[in-house]
Amino acid sequence: MRDRGGNAGQTTDGKPSIHPAIDNGITPGNGDFSGGTLSCKCTSKPVKVRVGAQTAHNHACGCSKCWKPQGARFSLVAVVSREAVSVAENEDKLAVVDSSAPIQRHACTECGTHMFGRIEDESHPFHGLDFVHTELSSERGWSEPKFAAFVSSIIETGEKPDNMDKIRGRLRELGLTPYDVLAPELMDAISTHKAKQSGALPA
Repeated sequence: MRDRGGNAGQTTDGKPSIHPAIDNGITPGNGDFSGGTLSCKCTSKPVKVRVGAQTAHNHACGCSKCWKPQGARFSLVAVVSREAVSVAENEDKLAVVDSSAPIQRHACTECGTHMFGRIEDESHPFHGLDFVHTELSSERGWSEPKFAAFVSSIIETGEKPDNMDKIRGRLRELGLTPYDVLAPELMDAISTHKAKQSGALPA
């Protein structure tokens, strides 16, 4: 599979490039938006995935597992109910990237684009939510990224540690608070789920 990101540099004004879709600023989402179609990068018979709802918790992610377009330091990824996600065309081109990972990332076997990530483990805090990259849609109105997660993880993909202060500064400038895990509300959701499983909180 191809198109795993890399070669990230600077924007035309000399600032660290984060992702091509937001380097020039973030466009607010539309609260009335009701979904659209995601297409992989293939020029012939692209995989198309229908997402029939607005997304939530859109964010820039620095982990080494999420799909990033060429030249991006971070991925842009959001969640949506798995019931809202369906493959519309060329499902035969999809394959799971890593079957041992908690998130089963379904990618095009030709261009490498990750079309959606699904959690099959019913005990996982985010079971029932699919992970999608709304930049793969031509429709406008998707929820905008609100924070940056796993920021320090970009070092694991080759980023120089000396660049991190500038990168975190650029994220803040874009309005994306940088975290080295997830945003507090998502971390609270994970801990709440675990507490209910253990009996520390009522189910």
